[in-house]
Amino acid sequence: MASPNPVPSPAPGRAARLVPVLTGAAALVCLLGWLQKQPCARAGFDFVKTTTNGCYTDVYPLYFARGLSDGKVPYFDSFSGTDIHYVEYPVLSGFFMQVVALLVKPFGVGDRGMAFYDVTVGLLGLLAIAAVLATAYVAGRRSLRAGLMVALSPALLLTASINWDLLAVALSALALWAWSARRPALAGALLGLAVAAKFYPLLFLGPLVLLCLRAGRFRALGRLLAGTAASWLVVNVPVMLFAWDGWFEFYRFSQERGIDWGSIFFVLQDHGLSAATEHDTLNLLGTGTFLVLAAGIAVLALCAPRRPRLPQLMLLVLIAFMLPNKVWSPQYVLWLLPLVVLARPKLPAFVLWQAGEVVYFFGIWWYLLSVTLQSEGSGLSATLSAAAHLHAPEGGVSQSVYTLALLARFATVALLAVLVVVEILRPSSDAVRTDGADDPAGGVLDGAEDRFSLARLRAPSPHREPVTSAAP
Repeated sequence: MASPNPVPSPAPGRAARLVPVLTGAAALVCLLGWLQKQPCARAGFDFVKTTTNGCYTDVYPLYFARGLSDGKVPYFDSFSGTDIHYVEYPVLSGFFMQVVALLVKPFGVGDRGMAFYDVTVGLLGLLAIAAVLATAYVAGRRSLRAGLMVALSPALLLTASINWDLLAVALSALALWAWSARRPALAGALLGLAVAAKFYPLLFLGPLVLLCLRAGRFRALGRLLAGTAASWLVVNVPVMLFAWDGWFEFYRFSQERGIDWGSIFFVLQDHGLSAATEHDTLNLLGTGTFLVLAAGIAVLALCAPRRPRLPQLMLLVLIAFMLPNKVWSPQYVLWLLPLVVLARPKLPAFVLWQAGEVVYFFGIWWYLLSVTLQSEGSGLSATLSAAAHLHAPEGGVSQSVYTLALLARFATVALLAVLVVVEILRPSSDAVRTDGADDPAGGVLDGAEDRFSLARLRAPSPHREPVTSAAP
């Protein structure tokens, strides 16, 4: 059933007027995030001080630990390490690191580490702005709200410069923008680059395939898949050919990695799961659980009374991947941020989720502080107490407190998934669709008629919502 009054996307002029506002908001938050890290920067990012003040970053220490300070080229040059001998990130992230390392070469030897950090933070800030603007565009009539929810989020302030995740986040947001603008080949190219920077954007192909199947949009899907494969191969093949061991390090390390902080497996260690569980068993548990959840999402996508919106399915599949993962770093909140805003632009659950992330952010650092103190002895505890100025509880927090913080984040993310599922099953409760819109992020899916739906195989019910979407 087509909607007689489809809601158009915002006029280009209105979208252009929002650019200065959203750019300024994102830039301000990124600047505040840089200032939040300054107590640690002044101390040379000493681990104890970074955990005490909650201002840890991988960027500064990995400049030295991954050989960039010695002129080593990621993937082509190895370095001495316990378990890692090459840069353990996908190729585009390593290329990003190498470019910044070249930019800071004119600085003095003693200043290059901090210059590497500052330049990286500046570039990550630009990527954050790109992600905010792309998210705002994709949101349609709710562009201002969506953009500000991302730009002003505490998660962006606290985690933007922990690692290089914003590269994949921005590329994924731009890919969604290109898809919503009905440019599937460009969307595929951007998505392929995102996968070349981080693994998780590969998951977004699943929702796109399912929704294109339901809408019969196979030509656009083919162009998307071709663009994704082409851009990923262009970036990866040269490194695969000439530095296979370095290229494969990311995949080897991901497979062999054990239980990490933030994972639900960390909690399960105290409830029957051994801390020494073989990585093959962990991979089986995590991947098996994800596949079960992904199968449920596929059934939901094909059986829902009305075709789900693209951001809804993308968020669900990403949450399904993260909840049973053996690794869940603090900055992974950035992966979810644009999708949460697009899938469910309602403040109460968003604020609750952000609170859970903030609780976990300080919980992990203060727990690691307590672990450090216990391992290094009481002498360090006295030194820390004098230097920390009580930014953290003296001696950090216990494992039980950290477990509560971990479960708080886990529960708030799971709650978001449940709320999205409810709104898929009851489209009338979806805030985006209450004003007559169909799927502003859907591109060729927006307003398309259903060509295939498992719901059509069932007997019609007078209480069932229409299967088809709004008219384009």
